[in-house]
Amino acid sequence: MLISRRSWLKIGVAGACALAAGGAVYRLAQAPAAASRFALDGEALAVLYAIIPVMLGPVLPAPPAARATALTAASGRVRDAVLSLPLATQPQVQDLFGLLALGPARRLLTGVRGGWAQADPAQVAAFLQSWRTHRLQTLQTAYHALHDLIIGAWYADPSTWEAIGYPGPPKALLA
Repeated sequence: MLISRRSWLKIGVAGACALAAGGAVYRLAQAPAAASRFALDGEALAVLYAIIPVMLGPVLPAPPAARATALTAASGRVRDAVLSLPLATQPQVQDLFGLLALGPARRLLTGVRGGWAQADPAQVAAFLQSWRTHRLQTLQTAYHALHDLIIGAWYADPSTWEAIGYPGPPKALLA
């Protein structure tokens, strides 16, 4: 059976409408309170575990046990940073992590094949650089959101200051 171009377009439009309707039903079925709070779950955590070492580079400790501890602490601080954002912003960050966790979107937007747990650091660095300089403002904004969350959460913790020689904020003088 040969499908005409017009039939092919009708099928495509019908499929897009079906996906949009399914997405709307899914959003309506979610409890508003649960959907509005950020949750750092399995694949979103894997995204962070792949991106954090690339963004922080040599600042992370080299020994495997210390590195794993630092990654766990850094991802927890990113989660806490997102939870401190306004409730209207948290779903946007959740959507970004959801997009990065979704297989087809991950491959299309980042070029990372397989899961984030198997992602090559060079691949992750290339995707971050491409988003940083992308012609689409949306991808640049997504890069800057990831960058600011990770770098900000890392250096907001006093335990990371010694590695860069920062003595901390000036002590208030007591009168």
